[in-house]
Amino acid sequence: MPELSHRRRLLVLAICCMSLLIVSIDVTALNVALPDMQRELHASTSGLQWTIDAYTLVLASLLMLAGSTADRIGRKRVFMTGLVLFVVGSLLCSLAPNLDSLVAFRMIQAVGGSMLNPVAMSIITNTFTDPRERARAIGVWGAVVGISMAAGPLAGGLLVESVGWRSIFWVNLPVGLTALLLTLRFVPESRAPRARRPDPVGQLMVIALFGSLTYAIIEAPDSGVAAVLPFALVAAAALGGLLWYEPRRDEPLIDLRFFRSVPFSGATVTAIAAFASLGGFLFLSTLYLQNVRGYDALHAGLWMLPMAVPMFLCAPVSGRLVGSRGPRLSLMVAGVAMTVSAVLFAAFDAETSNTTLFVGYVLFGVGFGFVNAPITNTAVSGMPRAQAGVAAAVASTSRQLGQTLGVAVIGAVLASGVEGSSYRSAFVSASVPGWWVLVGCGVAVFTLGAVTTGPWARGTAERTAEKLSSAEVRQPTGVSA
Repeated sequence: MPELSHRRRLLVLAICCMSLLIVSIDVTALNVALPDMQRELHASTSGLQWTIDAYTLVLASLLMLAGSTADRIGRKRVFMTGLVLFVVGSLLCSLAPNLDSLVAFRMIQAVGGSMLNPVAMSIITNTFTDPRERARAIGVWGAVVGISMAAGPLAGGLLVESVGWRSIFWVNLPVGLTALLLTLRFVPESRAPRARRPDPVGQLMVIALFGSLTYAIIEAPDSGVAAVLPFALVAAAALGGLLWYEPRRDEPLIDLRFFRSVPFSGATVTAIAAFASLGGFLFLSTLYLQNVRGYDALHAGLWMLPMAVPMFLCAPVSGRLVGSRGPRLSLMVAGVAMTVSAVLFAAFDAETSNTTLFVGYVLFGVGFGFVNAPITNTAVSGMPRAQAGVAAAVASTSRQLGQTLGVAVIGAVLASGVEGSSYRSAFVSASVPGWWVLVGCGVAVFTLGAVTTGPWARGTAERTAEKLSSAEVRQPTGVSA
């Protein structure tokens, strides 16, 4: 990629952030619309889970393929293809006649979305080469999540109340088309110096792993353990296959050598924990506010603001903090805030009081606002620029996998607790185990931030980057590429 002026770099950042905005705002607006969709489409709790997880599951399965493909054939080309598919998928979702169609069209959206975030992050990484400038750019990138958190529930609530839940997908159309035109005009093409070959076997195993695991978790409460056991076994076999097969390829879909870097491995697991917490938090909060308290979509969206505003304000602060002091402090602040928030709900029934509900939402917003920038910066900063797309895709995959598992696990726990009971009277007690799961996620973020970002850990990142960059590194032998 040619060196760009400061003004052009900022424009590229803005275009990439637009893609993140439509992907993120789609999720937050959809959460507010879940109760209306449930009533109109006659969906069960597991049906609601699939409207979210069908999207995040396909996204997680294809992100690494999209990242490596973009490095190979051109990041701008893949990015523009993703924008087209996402816009088309959004239009189809707005026309879905039933739940099955909606889930299928969400999967089309996800195919496009898989080409947006990791590729955009790769473009940003190759545009902002100075580490401090890159950290600030990633902080802005993280702030967009806060903007979507603030705008999504409000915009979604207004649209649901005035037009209907289908209109939440219309928001993506003008933003996506604008981003497409700006990309065509202003974003330069870039690719890795040496193209990586496809890995279809690895890709199929990733899809089998994520799909089977998610299906087993979501369907277990309704179908029983015996019915989903074969899917759990398929997931285990796919995981074992990946661990055996990928190191034997010259150019694997997942380069397991990345995980020799302790900060990279820590960022991957932290992303899973943090986004599992986000997915579960939004799922529980939306159903409680509308189905238990009886708020309409707009008022439920307003109640999300105490979480969204701190998230928006803290993300750029975290980006600057990462640029000046490294990722440790941001991750530890995030872990403490997210843990305390979840404890309020798990141990003190925070949702039953307006005051504690407000405090719990603020604390979660602060925590999640601090967590995104250090995850992204840690994942990509220690990797060679030539493999930025793959590294960014692994980080993005971890996010989507975490959100998928968060909705799946929390939804399964909730479905088990309210089965055969009055929904309103059973909800608070049924959600307690789910909140304790989120407590564990917060503790994991804090612990990983404290342990995996020290000087010894950075040393492993440097050694890993040197080995990945060196032309003399001996490639694994075995299965031919």
